[in-house]
Amino acid sequence: MRHNSDYLLDDKERIRALVQDNPWATLLSGTPRGLVGSHLPVLVEEGPALSIVGHLGRPDDEAHELGEHEVLLIIAGPHGYISPGWYGGGGPAVPTYNYLVAHLYGRPEPLDAAETYRVLTDTVDRYESVRPTPFRVEDDHGRKVARGVTGFRLRPTRVLAKAKLSQDKPAEIAWRIIQALETDAGYRNPELARHMRQVLTSGESR
Repeated sequence: MRHNSDYLLDDKERIRALVQDNPWATLLSGTPRGLVGSHLPVLVEEGPALSIVGHLGRPDDEAHELGEHEVLLIIAGPHGYISPGWYGGGGPAVPTYNYLVAHLYGRPEPLDAAETYRVLTDTVDRYESVRPTPFRVEDDHGRKVARGVTGFRLRPTRVLAKAKLSQDKPAEIAWRIIQALETDAGYRNPELARHMRQVLTSGESR
């Protein structure tokens, strides 16, 4: 992702919310044997500074050489195709893509067995909380499962986040895009439309 100011997202609370709302992350490591990638759920810890915890099944932790070097954790938010057919005419245009994404860099801290177990139970609780009868991890079985994974904590030392949400378009065109994202049979994307609506009502569009 280019290090420029276009569509830069630097609001710490919006970045925190982006991670919380899109917890399925991609972890990338550059090792002497080449690039290693894994996909995993992550959680945002409480506190003023951004701190993220997650867990990897073994031996993925060894493949990443977890804790030995910097990694890149990618959080992909809502994204979708934007058709120039939604603009309503008025000159040449090309298709594009709107998206929210965060790249979080840092050296992860491997967690001990007790903290890894807590990450596992917190992860299950996070997903089960919306169910009428939430499943709870049993202590003995949960600790047995925890022996097969390694938890980690990432306190990013560098964050690059972007929210490309048609800020470069006049408000009337942006509203047409929002309407299309809420109703189009082929490309309906209400969550992306919601973020665009927030940008428009906050005055970030031109």
